[in-house]
Amino acid sequence: MQLTVTAKLKINPTEEQQQKLLRTFSAYRAGCNAVSETVFLTHQLQQPVLHRLTYEVLREDWGLKSQMAQSVMKTVIARYKTNQSNGHAWTRIRFKRPEYDLVWNRDYSLVKGLFSVNTLDGRIKVSFETKGMEHYFRGEWLFGTAKLVYKHGKFFLHIPMTKEVEEAELSAIREVVGVDLGVNFLATTFDSKRKTIFFKGRKAKHKRAHFKALRKQLQQKQTPSARRRLKQIGQRENRWMSDVNHSVSKALVDSYGKDTLFVLEELTGVRQATERVHIHQRYQTVSWAFYQLRQMITYKAQLRGAKVIAVNPQYTSQMCPMCGHTAKENRNKKKHVFCCQNCRYQSNDDRIGGMNLQRLGIQYIAEETA
Repeated sequence: MQLTVTAKLKINPTEEQQQKLLRTFSAYRAGCNAVSETVFLTHQLQQPVLHRLTYEVLREDWGLKSQMAQSVMKTVIARYKTNQSNGHAWTRIRFKRPEYDLVWNRDYSLVKGLFSVNTLDGRIKVSFETKGMEHYFRGEWLFGTAKLVYKHGKFFLHIPMTKEVEEAELSAIREVVGVDLGVNFLATTFDSKRKTIFFKGRKAKHKRAHFKALRKQLQQKQTPSARRRLKQIGQRENRWMSDVNHSVSKALVDSYGKDTLFVLEELTGVRQATERVHIHQRYQTVSWAFYQLRQMITYKAQLRGAKVIAVNPQYTSQMCPMCGHTAKENRNKKKHVFCCQNCRYQSNDDRIGGMNLQRLGIQYIAEETA
């Protein structure tokens, strides 16, 4: 099977090259907005039709090269289709961010350790930083259509990297691991050997509360410097959350490796569970990047020859894994303790979730291989 992940690489253009890139950003954005206006008025999302309506304008008015004009149309079409699939009303989409798409081997390529990038003023060759991403350049990964992004005074290439990986066969699964996602423990696992691993989340929860307090103070000031600081804090918090999720997902997958079935809960269950907390604690619970964490677990597992499935988490925190008795009273959320009202089995409530998810994983294999 093919696995695709996005590598985010920082490039280092000279001052002269930066001006060329900024000029290209401006023209590309203007072209996207021009095509967006046409799409909004005509409701037309077929590229051949849009080509007839907008191609000459893109070339003559904005100076876009042929491939860039095609990329502009694809960018606009993709954004409108995403809005439609998300159920949004038909509205005109405006493009504001400084970014543009680059087709591999047409708009950008790798030449003697430098990226050759297309601009309105021709190709430029720029160095880039590979810290932690050296493995993408060993010939095993295929480069896809990248997005060149200008953010906080820096330039980045977001490149979809695709690699053929061996898909884990259910018949070869030797370990089934239930993974309960939460707040006090970001992840709690339970495996076939009845072993449990807790990935602590209290420190992360307290740090999120700290970010929230800082944000509240700055919001009350209502000054330009406070607004700039707010933006910086948000960016720092997102980077920190990503680092935590990377560490947790890597440690989890490394603990089990190849031929493992990881059983995760559907994200709707996580959301519903966290929204029931007190309103003053809702920010540091609901807003944790569970979706990102699940994505990281999934692609890292696939790289290691493991498999991930998501199951309905209904009653996984209320059902006794020993006798099957299901009741809200089995779980004490405040103390994070599960005690079965029928057989009196007792354990950590997150561990119970992992146990029930692991049972659902075993049931899934039995049904699929029957």
